[in-house]
Amino acid sequence: MNRRILAAAAVQRFSFRLVMGVALLALPAQALVAASCSVIKHNPPTEAGKAFLAADFAKAEALYRADLAKTAGDVDATVGLVESLLAQQKVLEAGDAVKTALAAAPASAPFLTLRGEVELRQGQPWVVEQTVLASYKLDPCNPRTRLLFARFAQVNSRYATARQQILLAHQFDPEDPQIRLEWIKTLPADQRVKELEAYLSAPTGDDQATLHQLHSDLDRWKKEAGEAPHACHIASTAAPADIPFINLAGWGGHVRGYGLEAGINNATVRLQFGAGEGGLTIYRPVADRAGLKRISQPEAGAFGKPTYTAVADSIKIGNLEFKDCAVKVIDSGSPFDDGEGTIGMDAFSDYMVTLDYPMRKVQLGPLPLRPGETATDAPILRTVSADEVAVPHDRYIAPEMKDYTQVYRVGGNLILPAALNASNVKLFLLDLGAGATDISPAVAMDVSKVHEKEMDGGHNHPSYKILIADEITFSFAHMSQKVNGVVAADTGMRSKATGMEIAGSIGANTFSVLTMHIDYRDGLVKFEYIPNRGYNHQ
Repeated sequence: MNRRILAAAAVQRFSFRLVMGVALLALPAQALVAASCSVIKHNPPTEAGKAFLAADFAKAEALYRADLAKTAGDVDATVGLVESLLAQQKVLEAGDAVKTALAAAPASAPFLTLRGEVELRQGQPWVVEQTVLASYKLDPCNPRTRLLFARFAQVNSRYATARQQILLAHQFDPEDPQIRLEWIKTLPADQRVKELEAYLSAPTGDDQATLHQLHSDLDRWKKEAGEAPHACHIASTAAPADIPFINLAGWGGHVRGYGLEAGINNATVRLQFGAGEGGLTIYRPVADRAGLKRISQPEAGAFGKPTYTAVADSIKIGNLEFKDCAVKVIDSGSPFDDGEGTIGMDAFSDYMVTLDYPMRKVQLGPLPLRPGETATDAPILRTVSADEVAVPHDRYIAPEMKDYTQVYRVGGNLILPAALNASNVKLFLLDLGAGATDISPAVAMDVSKVHEKEMDGGHNHPSYKILIADEITFSFAHMSQKVNGVVAADTGMRSKATGMEIAGSIGANTFSVLTMHIDYRDGLVKFEYIPNRGYNHQ
């Protein structure tokens, strides 16, 4: 692999900048709009609508197409058709349906909002804001425009704006299931339980996986009612921390990734850097060894394994100690020879996180104060996804961080726009736990020559073939790197989980010579390359 890092100015073709619309952000104007907009009254659902609410999306698609054949351009049928297609991951067909609708009615706010929904799902969030503004100018009372803008703001770490838009959307249309569910997430715990029970009492158009998760959340919230929250608060000095990397080996002793060592109660645990779901997850044997207290029943989780929540009295990482921490436990043994869980760097989102790959260490330091702040709250270790967020804030870029790159964030995922071979801009997950960068087969064939490679299945499993992209130059966050032999792998699940088309993951073979600075709070990253430094040069 060519590890030469080039200056960004020479190769970076894509500028990731946000141009915020004044109209949507003027709070006094928002109040006037809210006062003048009427609450939407819905007609009883059609047969197509009933099929959609029952999550029979294929049937709903067919019925909506039949409705449009009778009444071309019908707004409700068009919206229903596009939503049914998106629910089935038929993104290209959804885009075609929107183009057809807009060709007949280019000044339709509902159709423009649909285009924005498709643009977001297609992995083009940088064009969504202008679509939202165009729809807003046509109809400032359209609740789905507000919902779309909330989703766009959320992935851009603009949480205060997202909440404002969700509240307005719910004010305009409290019956829309998607709006209602997002509104429920903004409520205090006691109200959230009541509203979610009501929400789940009727068909909502959610698929089985979403419904299962919502029921699990509801059960957990009920059990936690009246209990003190397990905040995982810091008990040691809050001074900066230096934590060494560890290498994690898989079958046959090969290094599959990096991680760190932690103390959970009296047990020492080796944790691989994770991505996506984030937080801190361990396997049941180490939870039993550490004497963790189980506080929930097993439920379906990642990789088909049930998971439950347990509480650790103490978690020690480097020179930091945290007390009273809830962690996720996978109810099985670890599939790896080395390593007993994962930790997402978003667990340290109360800190400025530096991953110094050349020197193999994690550094944790303070985040910059926002304007008007005199001190930050004591940091906590975010071992599980927080159900409640304190007062939400929009992204803040401190003067000393002007050279950082704004990235998208969905849960524990950081998502980077990357120019491939200095042209095609696609979205990639920054996967700190992956040993190598991968790419979707379709994108690979679009930007590079590809070939098949036969792989040994190992452990008496048959051999199998994988698709390899010969050579791709990735340009992201003011850096550029040529990578040879990029594995092509399906990205459908990653795209569905993030709600945006993901072209692949950027793994350690692409950033292992870099020092990475991450501000999870504000969705900012910076990469640095210093030649002839680190383990490879000692």
